[in-house]
Amino acid sequence: MASLLSMPGFLLVSIGLAALLVYLPFLVVGYGRFAVGYDQTAPRTMLAKLPPYAQRATWAHENAFESMILFAPAALMAYVTQQQSGLALGAAIAYLAARTLYPVAYIANVPLGRSLMFGVANLSTFTLYVLSCRSALM
Repeated sequence: MASLLSMPGFLLVSIGLAALLVYLPFLVVGYGRFAVGYDQTAPRTMLAKLPPYAQRATWAHENAFESMILFAPAALMAYVTQQQSGLALGAAIAYLAARTLYPVAYIANVPLGRSLMFGVANLSTFTLYVLSCRSALM
């Protein structure tokens, strides 16, 4: 069994952490829903009633699912191809850091920060795909 601190172990843990990060912005959405009065009969129609920060948190939450769908297979591919490089580790860490800061920038309405974090996360995911494919083809 791989140690959680080993590179392969960290790749698997990073998938779990990324899944948790999907729900980070939803905490703010929940606060916004509570602030306007949660409508249990039509929770999805509440978006228009939410304050702007909670609307942005909703969009950040939705984007987190889209990002996770690309990152999880990349990390699994890196795990299967036994990536041990510092570049692979750095990519996984950079992804997690960027996806932690992305909703913060989005909710705070800092478009440049949001875009930079989006780019870092995507570059990190792409790096894991490239490393894995290169390794699989050799």
